[in-house]
Amino acid sequence: MNKKHEKVIAPDVGWRNVTRAGIIPTAGNAEYYETGGWRTKKPVWIEDKCIHCLLCWRFCPDSSVIAEDGKFGRFDYEHCKGCGICVNVCPSDAIDFIDEGETSEGRNDGE
Repeated sequence: MNKKHEKVIAPDVGWRNVTRAGIIPTAGNAEYYETGGWRTKKPVWIEDKCIHCLLCWRFCPDSSVIAEDGKFGRFDYEHCKGCGICVNVCPSDAIDFIDEGETSEGRNDGE
């Protein structure tokens, strides 16, 4: 087992203590699970159009929009599941939604 995952599964948490949803009751364990592999489409930031309103940051259910100094900074693709909420709430169309694996010429996908 990976060292960072050892913190999540405490020895005193047996199968009888796991909740119905199967979530291990340890606060802050989501950071250990990279769920970006579920994604089929990914958001890509278009810097020229961005007005840094941070609506994408506010509405992202996975905290995958990383703000830096009160402005859009980057996407956390390790946790982004590709739901598209950020694309839909962006008032300036500064986020494109492309197929996973597609190249993003002229856009900043942070990779």
